[in-house]
Amino acid sequence: MKLAVKLIAFVALAAALLVTGYWWGATCPLTFATKASSVVSADGKPERRILYYRNPMGLPDTSPIPKKDPMGMDYMPVYEGEESASANAAVKISIDRIQKLGVRTEQVGMRALTRTVRAVATVQADERRLHIVAPRFEGWIERLHVNTTGQAVRKGDPLMDVYSPDLITAQHEYLIARRGTRDVEDGGLEVQAGMERLTESALQRLRNWSISEVELQTLRQEGHIRQYLTLRSPVNGIVLDKSVIQGQRFMAGEMLYQIADLSRVWVLADVFEQDLATIHRSQTATIQIEAYPDKVFRGEVTFIYPTINPETRTASVRIELPNPQGLLKPAMYGKVEFVSTQGKDRVLAVPESAVLDAGTTQSVLMDLGEGRFEPRLVKLGKHANDYVEVLDGLKAGEMVVVKANFLIDAESNLKAALSGFARSSQDLVFGEAGERGRIASGSSGIVPLSPSPSSSSHRGEGIIEAIDVANTTVTLAHRPIASLAWPAMVMDFKVLDPALLRILKPGQKVAFEITEASPGEYVIVRIQPQAGPAADHGKKH
Repeated sequence: MKLAVKLIAFVALAAALLVTGYWWGATCPLTFATKASSVVSADGKPERRILYYRNPMGLPDTSPIPKKDPMGMDYMPVYEGEESASANAAVKISIDRIQKLGVRTEQVGMRALTRTVRAVATVQADERRLHIVAPRFEGWIERLHVNTTGQAVRKGDPLMDVYSPDLITAQHEYLIARRGTRDVEDGGLEVQAGMERLTESALQRLRNWSISEVELQTLRQEGHIRQYLTLRSPVNGIVLDKSVIQGQRFMAGEMLYQIADLSRVWVLADVFEQDLATIHRSQTATIQIEAYPDKVFRGEVTFIYPTINPETRTASVRIELPNPQGLLKPAMYGKVEFVSTQGKDRVLAVPESAVLDAGTTQSVLMDLGEGRFEPRLVKLGKHANDYVEVLDGLKAGEMVVVKANFLIDAESNLKAALSGFARSSQDLVFGEAGERGRIASGSSGIVPLSPSPSSSSHRGEGIIEAIDVANTTVTLAHRPIASLAWPAMVMDFKVLDPALLRILKPGQKVAFEITEASPGEYVIVRIQPQAGPAADHGKKH
């Protein structure tokens, strides 16, 4: 009985010790980590404020709160004062190179955007000042007083003498009625009134046929029928078209002359449909005519035509201006500028030359000083006169590159391409050298690491945990890599040269060099076993 009690007590004690040991083992790492954290924060230095957390693989995305990346790695805190160190996207160029490239920068600021719309134009006669001479009777041209196109005429100047049986008949009726009015002066009032109405009716018939008052006054004074009557110019102007010759017969309504008053003219500008929203009536326009390159004409927009030319996708905009000296002639070519303000408020804007447009995204190069430049995505708004509104991404006072930014962008891309080419060449030489070394000396094929010419390569030390020959990858438990701000961790890496795997084995301590093959993906370009036992390097799992 006593033996059974002792056995039960022993089992209970063993179980208690086992539970205690399990609890201690589970809580010990946490306690250790907590103490380590408290040591770091209790070193007597003021605690630094965490600004944000950045991607542990060097990608540009950040997070305001702690989180993990797709590989399960913790985002790294960026403390106040370390922002510039995490700006991996910055490009550094020497001052001498900046001068050779002709880099020019400009401060981002507020400005009122004014847009200038330019259009080609032609001078045309004012349609409201066009007149034609088209007799309302049939006849023959006896004599032409104005016998050339382009001749200047004044209102009332004789154009031509015409013969018409209809005019002779109308004159005869008028003269008869006029004599009858004199003959019935001794008659009753009713008879006199009737003859006066008849006389006025005959006179009005001549007026309806556009016989001038000068001709009618001559007819009254002379008192006899005139064989030929003179047609006169109705306005001051230029004869644009003469359709008759002397002796020609004309029909009623036939156009014989076209006369234009050019004291005021139209300029019709062909404005593209996307620019029409910036143009309005009463807007002032500046006009330059090719015939007078040293002169500038100004007029006012009086009408915007409501239709679009389907072939040119333009609409006509009418500008009226005086032409007292007659310099502007119909069909002359010219150029028109319309200046309009895009809104009343000042907006944040940068020169259009500062924008690097990739199609789906737009960015600018920020001048960080001391030859450092950083790309920044921006959201753009309205464009006007070589400037563009910035809706998001910049603030007033910052400096952006406005000249040679494409050269800086191209140079940074070229450097990346050349460094990649150089790394590939070195990898090939390294692999061949290792193979030759193994063949020649029968050694392990170890080739000492030489300094890397590429600033984008990173070096580290670690222990090989596994080797996958089929996928040419190794699993490394590496120490912290300062150049990437990586903590100690276990990661899988692709090895560019499969021959390097022959000299490696699990548990081996190695020195290695990695480079970024694509955003977030690092590959081993060199790896070298190190002598000595594998030391504890604070790896994380």
